[in-house]
Amino acid sequence: MSGGRHIDTATIETVIAPSVAAAGYRIVRIAFTGGGRRATLQVMAEREDERPMTVDDCATLSHTISALLDVADPIAASYLLEVSSPGVDRPLVKRRDFERFAGHEAKLELRAPIDGRKRFRGRLAGIAGDAIALETEGAVLHLPLGNVTRAKLVLTEELIAAGRRPRDIPDNT
Repeated sequence: MSGGRHIDTATIETVIAPSVAAAGYRIVRIAFTGGGRRATLQVMAEREDERPMTVDDCATLSHTISALLDVADPIAASYLLEVSSPGVDRPLVKRRDFERFAGHEAKLELRAPIDGRKRFRGRLAGIAGDAIALETEGAVLHLPLGNVTRAKLVLTEELIAAGRRPRDIPDNT
């Protein structure tokens, strides 16, 4: 692979995802930014058990991912590896994100306009076929998942409260 700006993040995800999952995490998004001395591979991950990520979680993942990338060597140039958690107003990247956060407010940006608009904001109503159902302005719009270039949760009091709720943990007694 050349040391140029195009890095195949899908290949990187294929290399690291099994080990990330085995360690109890899931990948939210992978991005490669910059070039030359400021090149950065950003891996955003979250815990499978949906508990908040800690600095130790990020360090553990960083060591795991670094070792895997050293062996696979998918990036010819030097780069900085940055492992982070998505935070409360997280990006929505995968189909399961739109299902998991149904009921919460989100902003979406489309590649191609629908009725002259590329940007939408509303309450996620899940997935219907290959479209995201979004309640906005008194209607439910169906936005094609493949047309979404960027989507993220909107930081609201409701979202913050949902993030603070204790998870249902099975009692093994």
